[in-house]
Formats: sequence, structure tokens, C-alpha cells
Amino acid sequence: MLKNYLLTPGPTPIPPRVLETMARPIIHHRTPEFQKVIQEVEEDLKYVYQTKNEVLIFAASGTGAMEGSIINLLSPGDKALVVRGGKFGERFGDICQAYGIEFTALDVEWGKAADPKKIDEILKKDKKIKAVYATLCETSTGVSTDIEAVSKVVKNYEAVLVVDAISGLAAIPIKTDEWGVDVVVSGSQKGLMIPPGLAFVSVSPKAWALIEKSTLPKYYFDFKAYRKALAKTDTPFTPAINLMIALKEALKIIKEEGLEAIFERHNKMALAVRSAVKAMGLELFAPDAYSDGVTAVKVPQGIDGEKLVKTMRDKYGVGIAGGQDEMKGKIFRIATMGYITASDLVVCFAILEIVLNDMGYKFQLGSGVRALEETLK
Repeated sequence: MLKNYLLTPGPTPIPPRVLETMARPIIHHRTPEFQKVIQEVEEDLKYVYQTKNEVLIFAASGTGAMEGSIINLLSPGDKALVVRGGKFGERFGDICQAYGIEFTALDVEWGKAADPKKIDEILKKDKKIKAVYATLCETSTGVSTDIEAVSKVVKNYEAVLVVDAISGLAAIPIKTDEWGVDVVVSGSQKGLMIPPGLAFVSVSPKAWALIEKSTLPKYYFDFKAYRKALAKTDTPFTPAINLMIALKEALKIIKEEGLEAIFERHNKMALAVRSAVKAMGLELFAPDAYSDGVTAVKVPQGIDGEKLVKTMRDKYGVGIAGGQDEMKGKIFRIATMGYITASDLVVCFAILEIVLNDMGYKFQLGSGVRALEETLK
């Protein structure tokens, strides 16, 4: 019998009380009962987003919200600036290409964070740029971007700042209103602790002004349609009813713990992971710009990185993530977001030590678990 532990950066484990709500009989969405769900979820999302603005909700993955942030803000002939430092930063560029939007790419070495000064230089030179697309936590590399610093740059220009917080929301700080972030997109299966299937977008007044002028084609992801429906405590299309009910419970859990306590917990667990990695003689992939949501680690020389991840999952039931695209087989990633707990990390590192030792990597057995536990005290 195999007991499974999930330490991937999405989907993340789901708290039992959230799972229980999803097993209840479904209700109809055009009813006062579901309107109450919408009201509660909307207010609690504002708390998590740290915003007074509406948070639009879509039945989609986070990529749907990313697409929406392009087709609702831009028009043919507009330009964008896309910060590309990993697979998901590159996705913004791919969506721009799909809609014929010209963009300037700020390519950042994988494992490094974007320099806000370079964003400033690009915006100074090109006044046609209407939107800047950046990533809070680049899941593919374990890198966090200093969005507060980026926002200080962008607010000096007419361009709006759009941030992918899909792997950051409710895991690491994003102070939407205080920092002046115009659009924040996120998804349900990471720090929010429910299954994939919901996407979220907060929109500032500055961004709404741009949306009013947008002429790119849009239908399902039309922000104005969702805003109009939300004003009536409704949705323009059939919502993911049971996911919304699950979200309502997950947001209750988040509010019970409190955002600051959540950020502190994520920081402590990520610090413990980094300490354990170093104690085992392993090397962090992003030592200068690491995220508290997911840690990327270089696969030791001579070790098959894909086999490492597969063995941990299939033989021992411990799910971690491998590298993507150019980092495939070269790194592995351990998440610390959402409902992942300290005890999950202890199991993860105990198994990681067993598998690496069996694969021929030389280190002191127990060193990683010991460092992890000492940091978690």
C-alpha cells in the first residue's frame, strides 16, 4: 500500500474540511443561496488580494486569466513589455503573439530575477507600451520578483502593471493596492488550496480605463461582462459551483490563520528546505532570488533528474516536480505552499535522501532531515 504526499507547486494538497464541502449536493447557481456564496467569496478574495477593487472569477485555469489580461487591456497596434524569466513568463509572450500584439521581451536568465531598472529603461524608450507583464513567483525556476520595486517604476508611466500571482497568492506577499499593481491574476490550485478550475483577476481603476478602450476580440473572458454580472451578485456564464463552495471554505481557513501568519509559515518552511538542501551538499538553482512558495534545486552531477522524480513518486508516493523545458532533468522543485505542512517536508526529505543515496550520490545520510528539523523548531 502506498500513501501519497503531494509537494508539487500545483496542484497542492487540499484540507479535509474543504474536500468535505465538495461532496455536498450541488445547488443551482441562479439562486439566493449561491448569491451568498459569491458575496462571501468576493469579500474574502479582496482580503487575500489586499485590494478594495473587484476580483473577477472565471471557470478556467490561471492561463485563462492571463489571456484575459491581454485581450481586455490591449488593442491592435498596442505594444506590451513581457518579462520572461521562465516558462510562465514566456507564456504571456505566447498569448500576445496569438493575438497579434507586438511586445518587447525582457529576457532574464533562468534562476535570476528581473532588474526593475531595465524595465524603466525600456519604458523610457518606448511610449507605445500600454502594459507590462511580470511574474510574482516563477514556478519553473523557484524565483520571486520584487514586484513592489517593479510597481514603483511602472506607476511613472501610462502603462499598467499586470502580475501573474498564480503561484504566489496566499503564499508570499502581494500588496495589490499599497504597491499599485493594476492587474493581478491567480488560480485556485496553489496557495488557495482547492482543485484546479478557478481563475481570478483584480483590476485597478487605471486598468479599467484601458479596458474601456480595448478592441481585441473577446467573449468568454470579457472583463466588462463579469463586472456587470458581479454588480448583481451573479455570473455571466455557468460558474464552477462546487469549486466556488470549496473556495469559500478555503478562504475561511486562510482568514482564520491570517495573512501575516501564513507568510511567516511559508517563509519558515522554505528556509528549512533551503537549509536541508545545503546540508546535503546540494545546490540551489536560484540562490539570490528564491521564492518561499517553491524551491528549485540543481540535480547533482551524474544523477538522472527525471528518474529521481519518478522514483520518489512511483516507489515511495512522494510527489515533487522536475524541471521544465531547458531545465528538464537538471533541477527538481519542492513546494512549500498552501496546505503543505512541516511533517510533509520531513517525509519528503527522508525519501529524497534514500533515493539519492540509492542512485549513488555521496552525502551524510540524515543530514538533510536534521537541518530541516532544526530550522523548523
